[in-house]
Amino acid sequence: MVAVTVESGRRSAHRFYVGVAAASVLIAFGGFIPTYWAKLATGTFTGAPINHIHGALFFTWTLFFFAQTWLVAAGRTPDHRMWGMAGISLGTAMAISIVLGSIDSIRSAPPEFLDRARQFAIVPLFALVIFVVYFALAIAKVKKPETHKRLMLIALVPLMHAAIFRIFKLLFAPPDAVGPPPAGLSFAPGLVADLFIVAAMIRDWRVEGRVHPVYKIGLPVLIVQEFLNGPLSMTSGWMSVAKWVESLAG
Repeated sequence: MVAVTVESGRRSAHRFYVGVAAASVLIAFGGFIPTYWAKLATGTFTGAPINHIHGALFFTWTLFFFAQTWLVAAGRTPDHRMWGMAGISLGTAMAISIVLGSIDSIRSAPPEFLDRARQFAIVPLFALVIFVVYFALAIAKVKKPETHKRLMLIALVPLMHAAIFRIFKLLFAPPDAVGPPPAGLSFAPGLVADLFIVAAMIRDWRVEGRVHPVYKIGLPVLIVQEFLNGPLSMTSGWMSVAKWVESLAG
């Protein structure tokens, strides 16, 4: 009876994580339809080449995350592990593209919006820090599947911010809004992305009777980081960091 219950719990977990991965693919694609995919299809997208590279890498990550969760759910864990190095390579390329994309966003801003572009750069760059930390922890815990998969889910959440932010911008931004938005406006979309973790915590509590410590720590860290984006972006310390990142391009 215990063995049946454990196996049922595993199947439930597999379905949940596959569902989360599928949702991330839909959000990543749907969130960028107005500002990227539609313009790309009509030939009206005017962004720098790094935007294409960045977009391709991030959308590939959501597909990769879905494929990896599906492999585990299908009982093909050895194949899941075999693709691990590919995931590390993809994650590294994504991290580099975030930095390059942030530099391009700053340098392409009109002079009157330059400081605001530097301020907003805190959003993707802080998300990068969260992603790198939790991705590295997930790699370190690869032999502990229950911890590994939860760390990977937390690492996914910051990557959803950009797509959700664009949905918010489409729905709520004034028609005459120009220039980069204030960094503080990223807080609400960040909280929406955090619902992935909230759902996972509810699933843990209902199915396993407890919430995994990874989520108990990870969710507050995400919320604090998202909240601090706004106030920290306006400090002289952050402006110095942003100018330093900008200078990396020479």
